Amino acid sequence: MTHPLDLPAESLATYLEANIEGFRGPLVATKFKGGQSNPTYRIDAASGAYVLRRKPPGKLLPSAHAVDREFRVLQALHGSAVPVARPLHLCMDDAVIGTAFYLMEHIDGRVYWDPSLPELGEGEAARDKRTAVHHAVIDTLAGLHAIDPVAVGLGDYGKPGNYFARQLARWSEQYRASETRDIPAMNALIDALQARCPDDDGSVSLVHGDYRIDNLMFHREQPRVLAVVDWELSTLGHPLADLGYYCMALRLPRNPALPGLAGLDRSALGIPDETAMLARYAERTGRAIPDDWPFVLAFSFFRLAAIAQGVAKRAEQGNASSEQAMQAGRMTGMLAEMGVGVLGA
Repeated sequence: MTHPLDLPAESLATYLEANIEGFRGPLVATKFKGGQSNPTYRIDAASGAYVLRRKPPGKLLPSAHAVDREFRVLQALHGSAVPVARPLHLCMDDAVIGTAFYLMEHIDGRVYWDPSLPELGEGEAARDKRTAVHHAVIDTLAGLHAIDPVAVGLGDYGKPGNYFARQLARWSEQYRASETRDIPAMNALIDALQARCPDDDGSVSLVHGDYRIDNLMFHREQPRVLAVVDWELSTLGHPLADLGYYCMALRLPRNPALPGLAGLDRSALGIPDETAMLARYAERTGRAIPDDWPFVLAFSFFRLAAIAQGVAKRAEQGNASSEQAMQAGRMTGMLAEMGVGVLGA
């Protein structure tokens, strides 16, 4: 029996040969682990290695899994100061593999799935490398937020202004559409965020939307970012949203589905604390960290909780693309409680 996430290798190779100059089959498709939203595959073909990202099969929420937006932002950023894989082809015809997809170049790098970076080992050299890796994450984010969206053709990529208010409304709606049970902490967090939502300060940049260490490809030997990946949630928005999302890892517990750094001796490991991360970002961007930083963090927990609930809903329907999807979905309540705690609500 064919799994709905399997790719039709022969017909896909024929399509890619006809639409991408230099592509030659046959091909073998291997699904990457993770990627609970848009399934991602390594494509090994006679002409080389590539990466394919597709919409998941099944009934989807409106506006979710927009692979065409991912492709557009890769086109805009390729060749800029923000490292991304070179986009090769976008296919919106569901008849080819069952859902829309795009193909991009394969980057030969490494992904750190755990922000504690256990693979770097122990000792002073490992400690220094961990510091350098996290600095590279912050520096890459600062570079992203320095991009002028209009200059790279993304001036209409989202609605400028009132980002937090609009995102609160959007993700509250997405959460309600994915709700499988009543979660009191999530209700309380939504109410508290709506009550404390700050006035718009005019800051607008291209935001990644899912800025975690495992969405960066690193050089195999150096603490250098080769590519930022998974742009599905990117839009025009407030730059601090990305920073808050990344800083969540400092508070998240040690969990296989969403590995965090809580409970670890981060100083001994060489992982900068939140104060150091915020200071480095402020230095690199010239942007001051506001007094209402707890709101930014709590908003990040809320948004991740809403995403996790969407994963849980898709898992319930049999459409999620990872074995960890159900586990991630069960974290909705925990994330909401952490968001409430950050606000002191």
